[in-house]
Amino acid sequence: MKYKAVIFDLDGTLLDTIEDIKETMNQVLRKYNYPEYSTEEYKYFVGKGVDNLIKQVMNSGNIESEAFTKLRKGYYEVYIKQSTVNTKIYDGISELLDKLKQKRISLNVLSNKPHSQTIEVIKHYFGDDIFDLVYGKKEEFLPKPHPDSASDLITNLNLNPEEILYVGDTETDMFTAKNAHFYSVGVLWGFRKETELINAGADKIIKSPLEILELF
Repeated sequence: MKYKAVIFDLDGTLLDTIEDIKETMNQVLRKYNYPEYSTEEYKYFVGKGVDNLIKQVMNSGNIESEAFTKLRKGYYEVYIKQSTVNTKIYDGISELLDKLKQKRISLNVLSNKPHSQTIEVIKHYFGDDIFDLVYGKKEEFLPKPHPDSASDLITNLNLNPEEILYVGDTETDMFTAKNAHFYSVGVLWGFRKETELINAGADKIIKSPLEILELF
């Protein structure tokens, strides 16, 4: 099967966003005198969307459930300013995207980051002409690994699941690929360990972005 499109996860795959996520959440926690967390801890809090991130933080800090709304509101407000302070494109990603474009491969993004935030950071770091479709977490779809958003994306591309490579750094991404019947590529430059990707059934695991080209 010749792959015609790649769908990339965003956080931990295209962009190293963890420091800005950490600083955003910690700023909000600090405001209310709640416990703060380290970069390594946030690498395991993220991956399933902002709501889940906040719930993980609350569970770890034994924060009362009533605090969810104010923490969520605070996160959205702070991240608008914080999202491009420390975030950077991973080494090799820009070259990979250029080479895939030269091969006329459709490039797309599917993230659990809120849709508006996803659009903003993609535009800031990559511009408007690299990706065909960019999906963050939309209200009408459940978050990954539920496959509905992925299915909607490829319907709009007019492609079949067998024509898709899905690239991500967490078990959520590998499960998304499996649920949507995509070929899954787990990356080791992101937020999680190789063992997690293996246990989640990754079809291929790579150490650097340009290794993806071997699949074309």
